[in-house]
Amino acid sequence: MNRGGAETMVMNYYRQIDRTRVQFDFMVHREERGAYDDEIEALGGRIYRMLPLHPALFRSYKKQIHQFFDQHSEYRIIHGHCSESGYFVYREAARRGIPVIIAHAHNSHALFDAKWLFRTWFKHRMRPCLTDRFTCGRESAEWLFGKKGAKQALLQNNAIDTNGYQFNPEWRKSIRKALHIADHIRLIGHVGRFDAQKNHQFLIEVMAKLVAKHPDYRLLLVGTGDLEARIREKVNQMGLNEFVIFAGTRADVPCILQAMDLFLFPSLMEGLSLSMVEAQCAGLPCVVSDTIPDEVKMTDLVDFVSLQAPIESWCHTIEQRLSYPQDRTVYADQIRQAGYDIRQNAQWLQTYYIQKINEE
Repeated sequence: MNRGGAETMVMNYYRQIDRTRVQFDFMVHREERGAYDDEIEALGGRIYRMLPLHPALFRSYKKQIHQFFDQHSEYRIIHGHCSESGYFVYREAARRGIPVIIAHAHNSHALFDAKWLFRTWFKHRMRPCLTDRFTCGRESAEWLFGKKGAKQALLQNNAIDTNGYQFNPEWRKSIRKALHIADHIRLIGHVGRFDAQKNHQFLIEVMAKLVAKHPDYRLLLVGTGDLEARIREKVNQMGLNEFVIFAGTRADVPCILQAMDLFLFPSLMEGLSLSMVEAQCAGLPCVVSDTIPDEVKMTDLVDFVSLQAPIESWCHTIEQRLSYPQDRTVYADQIRQAGYDIRQNAQWLQTYYIQKINEE
């Protein structure tokens, strides 16, 4: 439970749901504590630590899941946010007759890598185990559940506390001062783990082109991950150390977004990204890859650019977006009107859970 998109989305709901009626407990696949663990426990949630999901450990993992359900017969709802990787849990829950088994689609497709074969096999095998299908968007549902199953999937919005992300000029001044960003600097921002999906290599290449033309650009990278060392090395090799800021994991993302002037998001794949909801709520122009579902365009702030286009096209779109002023304060209302405020959505989810149990 670190500060990734799905994890943050679940926490947004957990904070707002009536925990006297519905309590969340968490099954994770790492021994080390996560960024949200203290808050989860303070809110009454339990955290169960399972083996990592790795082919060499599948036999031991299945045994562990079996033992878990032997020891915990109290659960009536399983809501999985690991997409197809929840297969072993869904299968065991179905065998034991747990009445509500939900798989939640968060990504639009799988990258073709070493994990692709396992992910594809799991997603087909898990489908008969489910009672319910949730999704953040249409493309995510079609990838995980197939076109027929996608029609049965319920949309659960990647909702946020819109009040917390609404543009605040005082927050902007404070964060830019802390980051030593002068007023004239154009700060390009990105929030996401250092993973192949997020395409940080491309981010750095775009930044190199921008600073070659205008040295008053800076790139702020928020997040951590397995590829961070590789990206730091690339930044160093390209002589961009003074232009790229590695901010690490931050608990103050709503404030950090205020300091940015533009949000750059060239992902190779996404579902309906929580980061895109947050950025638009903060009134940030967003230049994003055309591999991202068009559902993320909730405001006029979003421009799509092909990853096949020359980097100059990305730079031109960024420069155009930054060339005219805008009132950043109005966009939180637009995100609320689009149905992405957490309060209404948490009430919907709570009602759904309770109704499903009452039908049992």
